[in-house]
Amino acid sequence: MAHPRMFDPDDPLLARVRALAFALPGTDEKVSHGRPAFFTKKVFAYYGAATRNDGAWVEHKQAVVILPSPDERPALEADSRFWVPAYLGPAGWLGLDLDERTDLEEVAELLEDSFRLTAPAHLVTALEQVRE
Repeated sequence: MAHPRMFDPDDPLLARVRALAFALPGTDEKVSHGRPAFFTKKVFAYYGAATRNDGAWVEHKQAVVILPSPDERPALEADSRFWVPAYLGPAGWLGLDLDERTDLEEVAELLEDSFRLTAPAHLVTALEQVRE
């Protein structure tokens, strides 16, 4: 059974995240478990997620979920803006709620770090060449 769509395709924050993700080489998008997922060979970001709080689901509809680099993870965990998503959290993923005041440069950096951890080497090399 397919998951229901859990996002608004016209969400302006999704459009911003989508633009940032597609700036990374080889990026594609699919809907996974009802949410937009950005990937190359592996997913490097999701838009939206949920957490469990006292047994109840708490939806984070306008959020980005990324896999942080191991050296950045402790600082992100200490930042109260970040949270551990259900299901993906045990594998090291973190979420960040978004709004119109969100620093998109920070989001771009988080997406790039997650991309570097999951993308094939030739795409990481392509990214580094673009950054030079």
